[in-house]
Amino acid sequence: MSKTDLPILEQRRIEANIIKPIYDEMVAELGEEHAKKIVGNAIIKNSIEQGRAYAESEDGEASLESFHALLPQWKANGALELDMLKETKTEVHYNVTRCRYAEMYREMGIGDIGHLLSCNRDGTFCTGYSPDITLERTQTIMGGASHCDFRYRTKTDKA
Repeated sequence: MSKTDLPILEQRRIEANIIKPIYDEMVAELGEEHAKKIVGNAIIKNSIEQGRAYAESEDGEASLESFHALLPQWKANGALELDMLKETKTEVHYNVTRCRYAEMYREMGIGDIGHLLSCNRDGTFCTGYSPDITLERTQTIMGGASHCDFRYRTKTDKA
């Protein structure tokens, strides 16, 4: 999948509407734990591929700067509210204080797999985009925390 003009929140809603009945059927046939594992693995693989596709569409080299420039797509239509803490060539740190992705999954009745559908993508998307970018995150709103703590760094900057 490559870039699209459709806001990411709407893409995730469409995907979730397709995944939900498949996931429900997998739970009935295989059990919840196995169904979650399958969905999680599929989303991770897809996320890496999406990250690669985004990187390939860049005019220059994929970097933390070009990666960070994509953030407005994830924020479109008020999908995320965040506090920016640090923006440099080698580090981007912010806290998400409101996540409409989490709200949407809960409203759809799939809040228990929302982390598989969205949160798991964050680190793996950046890996697909550039193996030099890492994400450290210790908590998420989807997991019940007050905010999500995103700490992106280039591998050359581990300080």
